[in-house]
Amino acid sequence: MRLNPRALLRGMPFRARLTAAFSLLFLLAGAALLAFVVLLARYGTAQQVKGIEITKGEVPSGGGFATVGAQPTDPQGPLPPLVRPRDDFAMIRQMDQTVQAVQDTALRQMVLWSAVGLLVMAVLAGLLGRWLAGRALGPVAAMTAATRRISEQNLHQRLALTGPDDELQRLADTFDTMLDRLEKSFESQRRFVANASHELRTPLAVQRTSLEVGLADPLPEGLADVREDLLTANREAERLITALLLLARSDRGLDETETVDLSAAARLVAAELAPEAEGEQVDVEVSADRPLTVLGDPVLLRHLLTNLVRNAIQYNHPGGRVRVLIDDRTLTVANTGPPVPADRVPDLFEPFRRLGQDRIGTTGHGLGLAIVRSIAEAHGTGATAEPGRSGGLVVTVRFP
Repeated sequence: MRLNPRALLRGMPFRARLTAAFSLLFLLAGAALLAFVVLLARYGTAQQVKGIEITKGEVPSGGGFATVGAQPTDPQGPLPPLVRPRDDFAMIRQMDQTVQAVQDTALRQMVLWSAVGLLVMAVLAGLLGRWLAGRALGPVAAMTAATRRISEQNLHQRLALTGPDDELQRLADTFDTMLDRLEKSFESQRRFVANASHELRTPLAVQRTSLEVGLADPLPEGLADVREDLLTANREAERLITALLLLARSDRGLDETETVDLSAAARLVAAELAPEAEGEQVDVEVSADRPLTVLGDPVLLRHLLTNLVRNAIQYNHPGGRVRVLIDDRTLTVANTGPPVPADRVPDLFEPFRRLGQDRIGTTGHGLGLAIVRSIAEAHGTGATAEPGRSGGLVVTVRFP
């Protein structure tokens, strides 16, 4: 397997890349400096050796002394020849080889210990570079942590980065400005949904009252069916508006929280929906080994359970089953029913999204799982879903 250095560097964290760059630059600069020093040292010693001329004289026939003249250049004139004992003549003859050997040894030792020192300093430079990179990237890490904490439920939070007026400060200010615009947009949308839903509930209530009173029995033939159709449409519109109000409320987040026994709430919801389950010929079972208490809004959590169980009943088949399991701070609702494609599961959590005619019921608006996800996110968690092994859907909510 061939390694790609560029791909390897791109896969490294920015701080690690910055540290590697510091170490590599220091190593290259040190290697260049070491090569320069070695070349100058070798050149300088070679020049000094050339300045010394070794003159080998003849050994006198009578023994005794030999005159060996070292004739360096001198402005005062040539120096008198040195007279050395004959026993030292062999050592003087080998002086040029000795100087060369000393020069080579000194250069080798200098290169060896300089290389060791260079490697040690490169490691120290890398550690120092990592520390400097951490200090330099500290504001970026703080901005990243603050950004992760900010969601549509707490758009009022800001980075509020303090420090000099530099690139990081301007980036943080730009991000805070963007959050201001997002917060205003979300608040405007939520107010519109809430106000429109409130405004629509009143005429629908008046319409229902008019239908029930104005078209009371006895009615001419054919008008009774028309009245029932109008009342059914009226009730569906009211359910839709109630769901929109609930969605808008959960999107705003939690104002006040209290301890809620989710196991007891699940049993109450199953009991309330028992007539609907019986009419659909669906068996509903709640399994809770131990009580599960969570901190949250009891009304919203009750709606979360109601939407999950009602969806599981509605999108089922006669003789099907719904299992509500509460265990280890996890709520799981599984049902039988038509197969659900895995690639279409994320669409179920979008408002007004359905999978097709097989999942369109007479009372469904496509808001059930969207409300579930919104309530779960308001409680600091999320809702996930996956297709059941034999059809249907398995929805899981894990509470922190």
